[in-house]
Amino acid sequence: MGSLPLDDALFSLNPDTFAEESTAVVDFLARYYRDIERYPVMALDAKPGSIRKVFPDAAPETGESMDRILDDVQRDVLPGLTHWQSPSFFAYFQANASGAGFAGEMLSTGLNVVPFMWKASPVATELEQVVVDWMAGLLGLPELFCFAGGGGGVLHGSTCEAVVCTLAAARDRAISRLGHAAILRMVVYSSDQTHATFQKGARIVGIPPANFRVLHTTAESGYGLSADTVRAAVEEDVARGLVPLYLCATVGTTGLGAIDPVRELGQVARCYGMWLHIDAAYAGSAAICPEFRCHLDGAELADSVSMNPHKWFLTNMDCCCLWVADPTALTSALSTDPEYLKNVGSGGDVSPIDYKDWQIALSRRFRAIKLWVVLRRYGAAGMRNYIRRHVRMAEWFELAVVADERFEVVVPRNFSLVCFRLRPRLGIDDDEVDGLNRQLLAAVNASGRAFMTHFVMDGKFVIRLAVGGAMTEMRHVRDVWELLKEKANELVGGS
Repeated sequence: MGSLPLDDALFSLNPDTFAEESTAVVDFLARYYRDIERYPVMALDAKPGSIRKVFPDAAPETGESMDRILDDVQRDVLPGLTHWQSPSFFAYFQANASGAGFAGEMLSTGLNVVPFMWKASPVATELEQVVVDWMAGLLGLPELFCFAGGGGGVLHGSTCEAVVCTLAAARDRAISRLGHAAILRMVVYSSDQTHATFQKGARIVGIPPANFRVLHTTAESGYGLSADTVRAAVEEDVARGLVPLYLCATVGTTGLGAIDPVRELGQVARCYGMWLHIDAAYAGSAAICPEFRCHLDGAELADSVSMNPHKWFLTNMDCCCLWVADPTALTSALSTDPEYLKNVGSGGDVSPIDYKDWQIALSRRFRAIKLWVVLRRYGAAGMRNYIRRHVRMAEWFELAVVADERFEVVVPRNFSLVCFRLRPRLGIDDDEVDGLNRQLLAAVNASGRAFMTHFVMDGKFVIRLAVGGAMTEMRHVRDVWELLKEKANELVGGS
């Protein structure tokens, strides 16, 4: 059987073909964003397994044109999406995108370098050092987390990676003192509001699940983790011969936006020799505004801090900043040193950073250029205005909920997250109230006009509205409130 003729220009990185096809994709995305409000925010007709039936069972034998591929994206892909960049997406936490984020992503993808060590792309390594120091300065982090202060930062893909890496560093630091057998006695601590990523990470690094302490929080503390609660749990474990290893403090929890008291928890961690990690994945972006920086007070007592620019900082997925006060603790746990990964002949008086030793994988993306473009394009003042605009929208929504006697705010708003529900009424038990709120959320989402998610707090079903989309304007927040009232009227009648 003869071989088919191949067009070399199709397979090589031909500048003309690249420009033509990339322009077609950019034009497609521009139309998508221009029309995004025409799409239901959720894929309304999708059922598990139904979408894959649209696609062929096997890959095509011969290549197809980019125009035809984009036609199929329009017909077969867009209807099955949940549109995270819709201005009426208020679910989970936002995944920001922006023009500068796209530009930075295109540069990262287009240059397509793999900067796992300094020599693999020197500027990628050193620009990463620059942007993480810039971000530390914007957040008001102590100098000890900057390279000039003896610490340093790295860009990961997610908080999960950051947590696993810092747990491994804490584990190995303890093993160096106590021996490998001590891992079975190591205990990790978090609140019942901490993201489940923490428990996954602890399992990955070998902490026995019986040694996870998920500590109760209360409404009185705004569902933040009490230092007294941690101290009591630690003292009980120490009395049993266990080893307190790691404490996770969260600034802006996923469910309620709760804030753990960093300084008080840091003092407990120092007292018992625990690694303190501050997870500010969502709310860390707000710390660029001086009025929110107080929530990181006590950060100098921490061993590590993380936040996600891909959540609320106009930086397209994926990008997570992790800072450590002692980089050697991280690299001791994660480094590899085969001969083929040595910086032979690099010269200079400064030892280079090899970011392969700051992360789980060897290969990595040039994320630094993406965050650098965002910072350059919008500037610190622009980013502060962006954050404050969303906070003002959430403040308006919170006041609207309070003013309607059918609803209640279940926990005071933090940042741009509002948690609310239909309030209990005389003659209706808790299960019925939960049922009404489930119906309300389902009705709003089924309308296609907005998308929100829920949380369960003290056994109560709570609806979350997270404001933070790059395209979200005040009119979208007003519209979702009108939609909620409309659906509430259908369920429980007017106010």
